[in-house]
Amino acid sequence: MPLDGKVAMVSGAARGIGAAIAERLVAEGAHVVVLDREVAAGRATARRLGRADFREVDVSRADEVRAAVEATVAELGGVQILVNNAGIANNTTFLEVSEEEFERVVAVNLTSQFLLGQAVARHMVERGEGGAIVNISSVTAHGGVATQAAYASAKGGVESLTRVMAVALAHEGIRVNAVAPGSTATPMVADFFAQKPELRTMMLSRIPLRRLAEPDELASVVAFLASEDASYLTGQVLIVDGGRRALNYTVPVDDEAGER
Repeated sequence: MPLDGKVAMVSGAARGIGAAIAERLVAEGAHVVVLDREVAAGRATARRLGRADFREVDVSRADEVRAAVEATVAELGGVQILVNNAGIANNTTFLEVSEEEFERVVAVNLTSQFLLGQAVARHMVERGEGGAIVNISSVTAHGGVATQAAYASAKGGVESLTRVMAVALAHEGIRVNAVAPGSTATPMVADFFAQKPELRTMMLSRIPLRRLAEPDELASVVAFLASEDASYLTGQVLIVDGGRRALNYTVPVDDEAGER
């Protein structure tokens, strides 16, 4: 298996895309450390995966991040892969978003990737064997959404941070890339559609493949970037959006579109 013997840390891996990423990395042979604030869900995911541990951590806090990395290195001997996936969304119009909301979204979506990326990269440099870091961005970073000033700003920062990290760490043999998912079939999106069903058709009309991404489809791209199959890729953002950014019109959507 391509990741056999590797130790991977995945933030925000208790559920959704993060859990799918953790599952795929385990399937590829890695031992995964699930990082999340949701204790019950995080422990359940780690138990289900088998070759995994759970650590409760608020990735926006530097002290908790450092402690999690140090404990992982002490117990498992090192970290070869990091996936910065933790994130929260907001849905407040630009004129109404508060300073506190903006700062919290940026802290979880952007600052956490700096903190965890730096802590793990320092360990990788000390170990001297290189490594792979994958940051999770969003297609939202590439367009304006009136209600996501904080989220879009943070994800745009993630992509800039990815390029900086890639250049700064290349000589250490550490590759840093990002994945920017489009709309994905997660419980959060399902709840969103349940509240506003009309938005489902609007969203699908902007996706040439006429369906949402499945979390495991994103996990496949992350696993590729973490593996030696991507040995000459660094500083890149792979947009996984079903063709959304390539489209300059809308496509017709019937009542059954997007169902699998």
